Order: sequence, then structure tokens, then C-alpha cells
Amino acid sequence: MQCPHYDAGRCHSCTLLEIDYPTQVLDKERHVAALLASIPTAAGPQWLPAVSSVESGFRNKAKMVVSGTVAEPVLGILDGTGRGVDLTDCGLYPDALQASFAPLAAFVTRANLEPYEVSGRGKRAQQRGELKYLLVTLSPDAELMVRFVLRSQEAIARIRKHLPSLRAELPALAVASANIQPTHAAVLEGDLEIPLTERTTLPMRIDDITLDLRPQSFFQTNTAVATELYRQAGAWVDEIAPSSLWDLYCGVGGFALHCAAPGRAVTGIEISAEAVAAASGTVEKLRDGGQADRFRDVTFAAGDATAFAVGPDAPGLPEMVIVNPPRRGIGADLAHWLEASGIDHVLYSSCNATTLAKDLAGMPSLRPVRARLLDMFPQTSHYEVLVLLERA
Repeated sequence: MQCPHYDAGRCHSCTLLEIDYPTQVLDKERHVAALLASIPTAAGPQWLPAVSSVESGFRNKAKMVVSGTVAEPVLGILDGTGRGVDLTDCGLYPDALQASFAPLAAFVTRANLEPYEVSGRGKRAQQRGELKYLLVTLSPDAELMVRFVLRSQEAIARIRKHLPSLRAELPALAVASANIQPTHAAVLEGDLEIPLTERTTLPMRIDDITLDLRPQSFFQTNTAVATELYRQAGAWVDEIAPSSLWDLYCGVGGFALHCAAPGRAVTGIEISAEAVAAASGTVEKLRDGGQADRFRDVTFAAGDATAFAVGPDAPGLPEMVIVNPPRRGIGADLAHWLEASGIDHVLYSSCNATTLAKDLAGMPSLRPVRARLLDMFPQTSHYEVLVLLERA
């Protein structure tokens, strides 16, 4: 992928841009295979062919720092000096996302949304402006969710006033909200989310299941590869055919819903109440849509995954567990619980192979038998890997 911003030194987010894409995927396969091979108790798994991505235009979400001025806003990133870099033509974004940026920039001017900036340092640092980020998500059906990350609620009335004009210029806009992040810290968003449209969820259609994505819910940034991830998980789970399944760190329910089957009790646990509400809403729609048998015994609850599993109030042991943790992994407590649980099969979806290897070392009785790399993030060293574990 050729990138003028990379060539000019304005943006180096794509750290592997100078390496041809097939080599990128091969290097990632070698990296995770070496990490798993380093575990003394783990026999090498059967590796399925890697799932590659298109090299550009694959991201379904844009996180745009807003800088510049009200009259001339800049959407993109900040360089090392704090100056805005326009990335509205970034090659990672599909055409439908790129097409949304000009109307959004014009809206910043029309609604008088002053870009946020900080001048000075330490105690003398002064904050000014309101609009920190524009977060734009694209659904498989080309609908958009736009979130305005603001310093305060001062601009809410102006956004509401001018929102009809934005929707006229951007007909794909289905969901809009304002997130309030008042602190000057390396935190993308705050706790308060203010809906600005009647619709509050963005449908993310994956095969025959449409996930309802709420503003603060996590979803994989590469829809096509995420689809393959869920297909693979569903195929492995159906082959094992457990009567009961836990999906820990379930998010909006991608794994749980794709692995549901008639007669199979599926429980999804997620710390984000927003994501659980979205997953629960999806289940209700699927049941009402004529798939009651398949999703009859699917439930979601908000809570810490480890606390749920090891706590005294956990239901009886399931026959199989799926874990899809953040980059820090599942941690020693949950790994040790899985090791001692007697559960025969665990499906581990990891976005950080280093913590995956550490977790696997903590449950030596569960050996990797199958694995597959899924390249969610071309042009970077990041990737997803799905590993099926079986008790020896």
C-alpha cells in the first residue's frame, strides 16, 4: 500500500508499510508459532491457513483527533509537536468512511465546535476548546455511527440544532452521540454518553446474525476478518458440540451468538454494561425473528470474567469455555482456575500472542491442538490468533 503521509514522514502508524503484505502475514505466523513452541508442556498445534485481509480500506472505524480552528478544522492525528495532520484520505479507511469526513469537518464549523487544545505545561497548562475526537464507525450496510468526544456539555445544544443539516449532507448517518471526557489525560472517552439521535445502536451484520453495536461497545475494526473469526469459532464449537458454553469477555456477543445452537446453553459475561445491553437486545431480536430454538438458552450478564468463573455464585461448570480477553490476557487467576476446572475444551481468541503464551503456560493440561492466525491489522505487527485447547 502506497501512502503519501508515510512517505512524507507525517504518519508512521503503519509500521510495516515497507514490507510486502504476504511477508507480513508469514512473519506474524512465525511469531505466534515460536511463542507457542516456547511453552515446554505444549505440543505444537495443527495450524490452519492464515486468514489474510485486503491491504487497504479495511478499517470500519476511524478515530480522528480534531485540531486546527473552528473555521479550518483538521481531522487526523497530532504530530510530535502537537500540530494536526490531516488523515482524511488515509488508505486504511474505505471510501464510505473517507466520504464522511468532509461533511463532518463542515459541521464542526457550522456548529462552532472549537477544537480542543492544551497550551503550556505542568501547572501552567491551559485547556481550551471543546471537541477532542470524532469517532466514526461504518456498518456492513454502509450506515454510520458518529460520536463527538467533548470536553463538556457546553456544545450539546449547538450540535442538536445543526444535526439535521449534517444528516441531510450525510444520509448514511444513523446514530450520533456525544461522549463527555472532561479530563486532560490519555483516555479516549468518558463515562457519560448522550444520545443525539432516536436510534442508539448500529446494526453490524455478520452472516445471518446482526449484532447491535452501541456507542461505547467494542467491535473488531476489520469486519471481513472478524466474520472469518466467528465462522471458525462456530465450526470448532459445533464439532465439539458442548451442551453448555461460557463466553468470557463476550463484548457485544459475537462469539456467543455465532456459537449458539438448539439445546446449547450459552452464557456471555462482559464487564461493560453497555455491551451486555447490546448483546441482550440482539438476542431478543433474533428470537422474535424466528430463531427462538437456536437462541432460547443464550443469556448475557455484566460482570468481571474472572470473578464470575471463580466466585461462589457461578453456575455449574460448562462443558466448554471461550475467552476473548483484552491485550493483557486472562491473567493467572483465571488461567489457574481453567487448569483446575476439569473442563475439556477452551477456545482462546487472542490479540496479543505474548500474553497468550504466558496464559497457556499457566494451564499446562490444556494443550493447543488447532490454531489459526487472522490478520485483523495489516501494515502493523498486531494480529488475532484463535487457538483451540484440549485437555490432555
